[in-house]
Amino acid sequence: MREIVVFSGSAHPSLAESICGELGVPLSRSTTSRFSNDCLQSQLLANCRQRDVYIVQPLVPPTQDHLMELLLMIDAARGASAAQITAVIPHFAYARSDKKDASRISLGGRLVADMIAAAGADRVLTMTLHAPQVHGFFSVPVDHLTALGVLAEHFRGTDLQNSVVVSPDLGNAKEATQFSRLLGLPVAAGSKQRKADDQVVIDSIVGDVAGKRAIVLDDEIATGGSIIELATKLAETGCPRVSVACTHGLFAGKAVARLREHPLIDQVVTTDTVPAPSGWPDLQVRSVSQLFAQAISRIHAGESVSSLFDGVDPTYAPPQLPLFDRA
Repeated sequence: MREIVVFSGSAHPSLAESICGELGVPLSRSTTSRFSNDCLQSQLLANCRQRDVYIVQPLVPPTQDHLMELLLMIDAARGASAAQITAVIPHFAYARSDKKDASRISLGGRLVADMIAAAGADRVLTMTLHAPQVHGFFSVPVDHLTALGVLAEHFRGTDLQNSVVVSPDLGNAKEATQFSRLLGLPVAAGSKQRKADDQVVIDSIVGDVAGKRAIVLDDEIATGGSIIELATKLAETGCPRVSVACTHGLFAGKAVARLREHPLIDQVVTTDTVPAPSGWPDLQVRSVSQLFAQAISRIHAGESVSSLFDGVDPTYAPPQLPLFDRA
């Protein structure tokens, strides 16, 4: 592992330290300063020449500052003659800007992907993109991890009798179905319409949830509006309690108070792809540092990353041979 060099931006240094602990390598030092005209400058304080460089930086608020810092660090590594540069982006914020759903609207996901490649990244390592098509926005290789196994492990330690996995919307139903298979549970989904960034309406629940504990799975929770709306609709259909699980727990605005105070929600489980909010001791945080460390180790050794998810996510399963090719 001596040829691996890992740096962290200012967004989530504790996750980078955990990844380095799993890898058995030190976290190399870097510094980012801000000039009087508000411009940023980054400097890497370890030798990168002909090294395999990994820069850990989730895109969390202040998102624009953290994005610019990531780009500057990639540029610095390229200028320092790194052999390979991998942008480790546990949370890719611009994945929500993935389609033209209005006239003359920007596609931020594709633009940011182009910027990361232009800065000098040779590949990207990320987790649970909001939409699968964002993977295709990048012109460099992307290794896309999933936290389904980590979240499922948490719930396997609880009583799963009379439970059902619920997706907040039909778009997330595929991932919820994969999660339900890991837990051996049925699946249901909400029929959601988004009115604004923080305003959603759930018309109905598709599936049987009456009298059952709901395990709500979402990829990201920002304001918590979708989860609260779903919990209210679940209560109307006879669901007695709700457990919430997500990969990216941003919990912006009043999300923490909303989720803590809702009478049906008994627990919230997330991962450490982003920093956990302060003042919420009951929040359950599962670490994904081992997954990222294993992926980095495999990338460095030229081994398969998808094999990490054998039996976890059917997306990564080996393809079935046609019948006429089978022995």
